[in-house]
Amino acid sequence: MAFCPNCGTQIADGAACPKCAGAAPGVGGTAAGGLTDNMAGALAYVTIVPAIIFLVLEPYNKKRFIRFHSFQCIFFAIAWTVLWIALAFIGHIPFLGWATLLLWPLISLAGLVVWIIVVLKAYQGQMFKLPVIGDMAEKQANTV
Repeated sequence: MAFCPNCGTQIADGAACPKCAGAAPGVGGTAAGGLTDNMAGALAYVTIVPAIIFLVLEPYNKKRFIRFHSFQCIFFAIAWTVLWIALAFIGHIPFLGWATLLLWPLISLAGLVVWIIVVLKAYQGQMFKLPVIGDMAEKQANTV
């Protein structure tokens, strides 16, 4: 199932939105830059820079789908940075430091899996919400 890029209503793949008559992302909704909505949503997760650019540039910041994924990328990057800083501090504590040696690769792998999932879901035109971050991103995407 896809979501309308304009109003966020859940619609069938390839169908027009019954509320605002917007097309499903990737079906016909190309912005002025030539990117479809689903491609812009997936590109928002590449680094934090495209996410910020999509929130600033005119044709992209008007679409709720792209705003949602841009905000989710930014919030995920902030949470990821805070987690790594906390692990770095814990790593300097004498006995807990050894335990973090086992956690670093597992957390890195989990982060990579989450990143791949959100990129694929955005490319498929779905608004996949991460547990806490997704709700915050949805609130921000609805304001404008």
